[in-house]
Amino acid sequence: MSIYIFFLIVLFVLAISDLTVGVANDAVNFLNSAIGSKVASRRMIMIVASIGIIVGALFANGMMEVARKGLFHPQYFLFTEVILIFMAVMFTDVLLLDFFNTFGLPTSTTVSLVFGLLGAAVGIAFLKVGDGATIMVDGVEKIAQISDFINSTKALTIISSILLSVVFSFVFGIVIQWLSRLLFSFNIEKTIKYYGSLWGGVAISAITYFILIKGVKDASFMTPEMYAQIKENTLLIILLSFVFWSAILQLSSWIFKTNPLKIVVLTGTFALAMAFAGNDLVNFVGVPLAGLESFKVFAENNGNDLLMGKLLGDIKTPSYYLISAGVIMLIVLWFSRKAQTVIETSLSLSRQEEGTERFGSSAFSRVLVRRVVNTGTFFSHVIPQPVIDKISKRFDTSEMEERTKKDPNPPMFDMVRASVNMMVASILIAVGTSYKLPLSTTYVTFMVAMSTSLVDGAWGRDSAVYRITGVFTVIGGWFITGLAAFSVAFFLSLFMGWAQVFGVVAILTFAILAFYRTHLVHKKREENFQAAAEETEIIPTVVSMFETNNKGITKTLNTVSSIFSETVKGLIKENRKELKKQVQNTVELEQKLLNKKNKIHQTINSLPPDSVEASHYYVLTLDYLKELAHCINYLTDPVFNHVDNNHKPILASQAVELTQIAEEFSVFTKKMIDLLESNNEDKLAEINAEQVRIIDMVREARKNLIKSIKKNDVGTKNSMLLLSILSEVRNILIYSVNLMKIQNDFTKTVKDAK
Repeated sequence: MSIYIFFLIVLFVLAISDLTVGVANDAVNFLNSAIGSKVASRRMIMIVASIGIIVGALFANGMMEVARKGLFHPQYFLFTEVILIFMAVMFTDVLLLDFFNTFGLPTSTTVSLVFGLLGAAVGIAFLKVGDGATIMVDGVEKIAQISDFINSTKALTIISSILLSVVFSFVFGIVIQWLSRLLFSFNIEKTIKYYGSLWGGVAISAITYFILIKGVKDASFMTPEMYAQIKENTLLIILLSFVFWSAILQLSSWIFKTNPLKIVVLTGTFALAMAFAGNDLVNFVGVPLAGLESFKVFAENNGNDLLMGKLLGDIKTPSYYLISAGVIMLIVLWFSRKAQTVIETSLSLSRQEEGTERFGSSAFSRVLVRRVVNTGTFFSHVIPQPVIDKISKRFDTSEMEERTKKDPNPPMFDMVRASVNMMVASILIAVGTSYKLPLSTTYVTFMVAMSTSLVDGAWGRDSAVYRITGVFTVIGGWFITGLAAFSVAFFLSLFMGWAQVFGVVAILTFAILAFYRTHLVHKKREENFQAAAEETEIIPTVVSMFETNNKGITKTLNTVSSIFSETVKGLIKENRKELKKQVQNTVELEQKLLNKKNKIHQTINSLPPDSVEASHYYVLTLDYLKELAHCINYLTDPVFNHVDNNHKPILASQAVELTQIAEEFSVFTKKMIDLLESNNEDKLAEINAEQVRIIDMVREARKNLIKSIKKNDVGTKNSMLLLSILSEVRNILIYSVNLMKIQNDFTKTVKDAK
């Protein structure tokens, strides 16, 4: 008995962990539209979402049956087998979700649960069938097959509903966003006063119907009599809701000059957070609570193992469990740093403006965009031109672009799209909740966001291929989630079924270590992203651009000097690990500079009209910095490959020469940084003389290498490596001095601007 109490404790510890990683993953579902449109302060958005989560936690009871009996037949499993199924599912869920959160990829907690339950149940069923288990079917005992243990009909229904939700979300999002944009256009300041209140009344009434009426049936506080009363007066409630909200929105617009769409988006945030808690709570605590119910049945039987047929009955989950889970959700929502990482993917794929894309191009996306462009050209010849012109006018973004140029930190999209995102997603998820179909909130909200951004033209000719690649990358990750959840849960259940308590302890230890490891990885990634964000920050004035540029040059020169010195040391000592680290440092340096280069358009646009000369020097500076990064990369990569392939070490005389050059370059770097800090033009001549002196050292080292080649003192690999190193050192010296000259001219321009 005590062993199973330990198992139960582990289940609830895993439930808390699952809430932590699950909310970090799913926070993007109900926060991205409000945050992306900047409808209110972040604090206000979080408060609204928090209220929605608490209310939604009360509505979650009806969904609990999915964990107890939705995907397998508990009447054919003993308690000792069911508890292992639940353990395997929870371990799988925590590990998978934490992995995806670490790398900022939104995935589906619903898919993880469904396929985890299937995999774990199949694993235990596999063991039972292998032992020759029998089951009773209609009073007749027969030899069991694996299919007898799985509720295949329910499983297929749930899986198909999840997949269909992707299609429905995309289609409904396109239709409603197109109609909404046709109504409001992008110039919402003029149209909102005519249609905003009525449209908002329709939107909030729809949310009220699906969330508060359809979803209220299985609330833990709802009695059959109360629900019958509500159901009988459905039309009246909807009508009154429309009239009430339309009037409230219109009065707010008249008296307080409040944009009705702000209220719609905040209401949608509340509704979607509520639907998230009502629909997804089962993903986090449904399995442990099912384990608790199983243990109660086991304890009532005095610890004698028995089949879990009682799980087929209706079980009312106490409200305090749901409220406790809701409170944990709130804590994670407010304090989780991983939640901030996951939201970036969805927003970057749906933002209105162009810029740095997170994903590359693929052959499929290029072909798809080409076909769409050709199709659009065909229809442009079929549809009458006046109709095309009238529709195009409603989708004209020129006025919006002019407004956003004046804002140093504009929203990623407007409130029309945000309101449609929230309304469509919350309605679809609430429908699934009311019919006890655990739709994936991630799938629904992500696909709605993608469809509305497509309608708004956010996927323009310059960004479509990258964003389509990103969408299919995320969708591909969803399928990987299902396959991984099934496979991991299957093997974990097999292992625990074989090793019993020792298997549980071993997997628990592994989970703790894995959780700690991903925490360190995420922390490092977050630090890198933060540094990259600072590097690519939009610069509003010429002076601040110059100062930021000086800091960037100083940082790059120090990095190049450090990498060069450590690479030479690593080559001499044949330290493969250190050389690999320096190669990674060069890759990170190149990526940071590439991000900065990709922001040139926004940077130049943010500067005043008379900053052409300064912008010219800024562009040249970035070009030279990128060349420096390329040079140090071309230097370190061959050195690492030389050591990695176990080629002969360099000669002692060569080691002395390279060490001396590295030391001289380090001193040279300090002098260049001193020039940047002092802005003293007289020191430029000293820098030039120092460059000539070190280049002479490089030339002398190359002559010595040629002599060694003629004497056959060195082989081909050695000579090729040294020639490559010396060539790149010379290039670094040349680009460094050219950079100093450009920055000196930049200094004069800034002084003139002052």
